[in-house]
Amino acid sequence: MSTDGKYNINLDVKYQPLEVVDVPDIVANCSEKWFNQTLTQVNDSVARLGILEGEFHWHKHDNDDEFFFVLSGKLLIDLEDRTIELDQHKGVTIPKGMMHRPRAPQKTIVLMVETSEIKPTGS
Repeated sequence: MSTDGKYNINLDVKYQPLEVVDVPDIVANCSEKWFNQTLTQVNDSVARLGILEGEFHWHKHDNDDEFFFVLSGKLLIDLEDRTIELDQHKGVTIPKGMMHRPRAPQKTIVLMVETSEIKPTGS
């Protein structure tokens, strides 16, 4: 699914149970600035991979928390009153209902864990 041609967001589950998740392969085959792929579903949650460079729009998720964990690069998450800076191997949970805007000043690889109900388009 593409959002305004700016983001490539894939909601299909790429790996089923017992399949090995290959993050380096996904990264190597991605040439887009803002790419999001659902890797796998675990009960009512999903693990998603983000390959990010640039900024997303301001948004919130009314009913669900969202966890970001940086595998490589740097992720900035703007909140209404401050910016959280995440370097490699750092993570944060953004609570439901909180306005936020992820930004990546350089190519950044992020693992996100959230309920399968979250629309990663920022709705």
